[in-house]
Amino acid sequence: MQRPRPGRTYQGSRTLAAGSLAAVLSLALAGCGLAGLGEGDGDDPASAAPAALAGIDCAKSGKVPGTGSSAQQNAMKYWIKQYERACPGVRIAYNPIGSGAGGAQFLRGVTAFGGSDGALKPDEVALSRSVCRGGRAIDLPMVGGPIAIGYDLPGVDDLVLDAATLAKIFDRRITSWDDPEIQRLNPGAELPSMPVRPVHRSDDSGTTQNFQAYLAGAAPEVWQHPVGKAWQGRGGASASGSSGVASQVTSGFGAIGYLELSFARGRHIKTVSIDTGASAPVEPTPATASAGIAAARVVGRGKDMTLKFRYGASTPGAYPIVQVTYEIVCDKGNQKATLPALKSFLTYTASKAGQKPLSRLNYAPLPESVAGQVREVIRTLS
Repeated sequence: MQRPRPGRTYQGSRTLAAGSLAAVLSLALAGCGLAGLGEGDGDDPASAAPAALAGIDCAKSGKVPGTGSSAQQNAMKYWIKQYERACPGVRIAYNPIGSGAGGAQFLRGVTAFGGSDGALKPDEVALSRSVCRGGRAIDLPMVGGPIAIGYDLPGVDDLVLDAATLAKIFDRRITSWDDPEIQRLNPGAELPSMPVRPVHRSDDSGTTQNFQAYLAGAAPEVWQHPVGKAWQGRGGASASGSSGVASQVTSGFGAIGYLELSFARGRHIKTVSIDTGASAPVEPTPATASAGIAAARVVGRGKDMTLKFRYGASTPGAYPIVQVTYEIVCDKGNQKATLPALKSFLTYTASKAGQKPLSRLNYAPLPESVAGQVREVIRTLS
């Protein structure tokens, strides 16, 4: 949806005993906010879910532990609920502890899959060869969506910012809401003389990595920090996880932070429209994010499906701050005890039946051209 433009003149061992795997699963099930099995933030997908889907090719049994990105937490809740209704012999546990920790646990052989909003780095791929005997870890895109910029500013219900202004806000170069650069992008708004309170993630986060990649790609002359899962900007408040950022943004006037759209919608947080240089600013929605993801290209090698985004593009109707959560698995050498259930579950999540409902959960379904390739790779996992 667009609005009129406001004016432009690890390391670890492969070995994992069955008892250890069961212990990890038990701990995950007990985890606070476990996807699909506990209380979560944002919209509750399971409460809106229809009856269990027919046509899922179920594994007969299995326990599949996963940890990682909190960005896909609400999607996982939905998928796990649906899958376990159809496949009662299988238990899936997902603990949203953040991309950095999720990747680290997978590379130690602790989990069957990891969720990460950033693709594996070359050194992590090298480490994975000790976990994926005879193979390597690969990234499979599964959950797409916009990274929304949420804010709490009294009297301002519509706010437009661009990449350069966002970079200055999150690097503490713009510190007041009535700054001329913000006013220029919002000529009709009554901006208060109030301190800007930027909020960033305190944990290693793929959402942080993708947001910083956007700032570096769309405003390189302003944002000159390294791009990584750890926050690199100067100053500002911090919070753990997307739910923590949401809580910080709503804790006092003047706050602004980056978080997934599902968390913003679930907490009724106002979001920024982005001036990309197109004819109109673009709001974060599943449809506008899908348009942004559609412009990405696969740059991974072999079975790896890492995507590269065009952050500086000015395509009308395409929201530029997007991310894809990857499921990290072994192309070869997956744990035999969990492989059948893992393949069955991931085949469902990448299917049309698994992807289509994501838009009403404030995620962006993968283009079928990408999802189809993902299903083909899952079929070959061993």
